[in-house]
Amino acid sequence: MPNNQDRELVDWRAHAHHFEQQIGQAVVGLDRAIRLVTVSVFARGHVLLEGDVGVGKTTLLRAVARAIGGAYERIEGTIDLMPNDLIYHTYINQQGKPQVDPGPILKHEERLATFFFNEVNRARPQVHSLLLRVMAERSVSAFNREYQFPHLQVFADRNRVEKEETFEIPPAARDRFLMELHIETPQNAGLQRSLMFDPRFHDVDHLMDAVKPGVLPYRELNGIARIIQQEIQASDTLQNYALDLWHATRQPQRYGVGLNGVDMDQLIMAGASARGMSLLMRAARIIAWLDERDRIIPEDIQAIFVETIAHRVFFNPTYEMRRASLIGELMQGILHQVAAP
Repeated sequence: MPNNQDRELVDWRAHAHHFEQQIGQAVVGLDRAIRLVTVSVFARGHVLLEGDVGVGKTTLLRAVARAIGGAYERIEGTIDLMPNDLIYHTYINQQGKPQVDPGPILKHEERLATFFFNEVNRARPQVHSLLLRVMAERSVSAFNREYQFPHLQVFADRNRVEKEETFEIPPAARDRFLMELHIETPQNAGLQRSLMFDPRFHDVDHLMDAVKPGVLPYRELNGIARIIQQEIQASDTLQNYALDLWHATRQPQRYGVGLNGVDMDQLIMAGASARGMSLLMRAARIIAWLDERDRIIPEDIQAIFVETIAHRVFFNPTYEMRRASLIGELMQGILHQVAAP
């Protein structure tokens, strides 16, 4: 007979699939992105999105925020944005006196569930530092007190088209993100036609009305996330496979991984961190749970490997300029060459 936790896992799996279905009401052609965002929600990890302009990143995140419920805040990255702008804003009130109000981070206090930082690479490094602290600690000090955000999940969007007046998040700091998602325009001709000619995709506010609010009780996500991590198991053989993948991010040549025109002994400055591999396994447990299994299989790790690990592998400067063309090939080489059980 199933125990209470087993029943809870089944019930929440239904919630998760309903969540995905609701997001799909607002965006089309992004099924994999929707699944990975769902994984991040239940893994309680932050996400960095990258893609061309107008591919649906903002629409996706608005739908996610609506379906999760709780408070949602969005801020635009600009070159003149300062850290304090996230904490408070000052203005002249109706009585003609200066007034200070809480900014987007503090406004909702512990009810803040989703924070979207649009075009994060337009903001200065000082702003990145504050954002990363909030991500890591889910808290911030202001007005002589400590504010806690136990339910907070951060989504940041990086515009990869425009490079002027931008400040990239340092590679080591990007390790704070559970995953990096690359959002592309759907390749299906039918979907492209719908996006161009179906009027319902031309009104984003109307699209949001199709998404049922509060599908996931946001205050309960931390609890179910802990249960999933406790209940989904990884065999010793599977753990050894994951360790081999980790070692291969540091010394890929030892596993027979080679890239054309690359000195593999000089490629890697630093491989994935211990935190990164821990988050990989955390995400793999979510995938196993969504697929109604109580154990991780190699395919669960493979399904999330690139998105959780690629941004955690650092190249030596000689090859960093070619990162965009090399990292995907390296990740696929590791998955191909490291023997799966």
